[in-house]
Amino acid sequence: MSKSIATKTGDRGQTGLVGGVRVSKASLRVETYGTVDELNSFLGFARSICGHPEIKELTHSIQKELFVVGGELATPTPNEKQARVTQEMVDRLTSEVHRIEAMEGVLSDWTVPGEDPASAAFDMARAVCRRAERCAVRLAESGEHVGPLVIIYLNRLSDLVWLLSRWIEVKKGANAALRDKDHSGPRWSRAW
Repeated sequence: MSKSIATKTGDRGQTGLVGGVRVSKASLRVETYGTVDELNSFLGFARSICGHPEIKELTHSIQKELFVVGGELATPTPNEKQARVTQEMVDRLTSEVHRIEAMEGVLSDWTVPGEDPASAAFDMARAVCRRAERCAVRLAESGEHVGPLVIIYLNRLSDLVWLLSRWIEVKKGANAALRDKDHSGPRWSRAW
């Protein structure tokens, strides 16, 4: 008989980190990498309903990178042998952000999520990404080890996922703009 995934080692509310240390499943570290796992699932759902091949391919590559992010967050102490979030990973996200935000119509206004199922799914993933980022910041501020590029990666990724949603709306001609002729105000701000 093959091994079961039901090891029963977590039945008392503990789990193992990279390196074998056992911690509570309610620990901030577990919450943080668990939120990255949740983000990966939301991105998978968004990808599954997105009809845009380029966005699907980009999302799939990001999902694979999130395993690196989660693995680094599951490592309580610096470990040079553990896969790491690299500057190249951050730079790829930054390059995609710049490429997509330069597309006509993508940055026309603040948006109200829900004009299209796929764009709404990416908006949900973006909100989870922001939560993962907040968890990582809390973990770092608590004095726990967090890789030096993890927070930067999550921050950049949330920008990119927001832009993917806008790109989908532009391609479909969906109007998700917050403002209309009767509601003035700043159209868009980098301060969000």
